[in-house]
Amino acid sequence: MPSNKKDENKFKEFIKKFPLTKNQQNIIIMLGISGISLIFISGLFTPKKEKNISCSCSKIEISMNNKKKSLEENLENIISGINGAGKAKVLITFEGTPETVYATEEKKNNESSEDKSGDDVTRKKESNDCEKKLITVKDCDGGEKALAVTELEPKIKGAVVICPGADDPIVKNRITEAVTTALNINSNRVCVTKSKLK
Repeated sequence: MPSNKKDENKFKEFIKKFPLTKNQQNIIIMLGISGISLIFISGLFTPKKEKNISCSCSKIEISMNNKKKSLEENLENIISGINGAGKAKVLITFEGTPETVYATEEKKNNESSEDKSGDDVTRKKESNDCEKKLITVKDCDGGEKALAVTELEPKIKGAVVICPGADDPIVKNRITEAVTTALNINSNRVCVTKSKLK
């Protein structure tokens, strides 16, 4: 607030340089002070929207990490149950990141026209315009955000399995079949290798 008082005094000194009546000077001073106060007050009430965006992104990442961890734990339990495999550890990799699909509205505009000349020559002109626009809804803060329809999960890229029994070809084959079936991926995307633990 001291800087506000300082600005007030500077403004008063500036106004006194002009040949005005005392009432005119007072009116101009009051208007100036009001303007400075409004600028100061408006700076206090600017909405912070970036917080909501980063918050929603982190929720998606946390959800994906939880899903990945759960999938890996389930596969570890399945593989550890295979005869001869032993205690297994699994790592699953994904292609890309989760993607949110938003609701859109589409406006199509089709126009066609024909030009006929005297020699029975017809020229046709067609134009197709398509305009897509995101559908927005108001959130609890009064701001607008795009309406999310669904979330597309990234595809599984591959899996790595380490277990003590992976050196046995029969056990390795069983593990590969279990992983490819559970994750719906090709066997060339599965790596099964022996761990140090017995």
